[in-house]
Amino acid sequence: MSSQFSFAHIKENQFKTLAQYVPIVDRVHGPHHPEFHEVRRLFDVIIEKTKKAGAEKPDLQQEFIKLREITDNYSVPDDVCETYAAVYQMLAEADKVFHSDVE
Repeated sequence: MSSQFSFAHIKENQFKTLAQYVPIVDRVHGPHHPEFHEVRRLFDVIIEKTKKAGAEKPDLQQEFIKLREITDNYSVPDDVCETYAAVYQMLAEADKVFHSDVE
């Protein structure tokens, strides 16, 4: 599915949803999943770099590497809600599309 999307499409569509979901998931699940605080911080960096890049593609290599480390390759914990799972799914999709656009 992700092969049909460009990073620009992900940025325009999924980043808006993620911007809504990430703070809520951090507030709700952060106390039991402190790693999500770092996910939120990295997502904020991704958004900032994306805004600064404008129409150009930002350099997000390090942020996605760190996200994969923190999330164990976007593995969803067993004790979280569907929104948490959706955040990881969208981040994984953005990561995949970002890297397929680079190659």
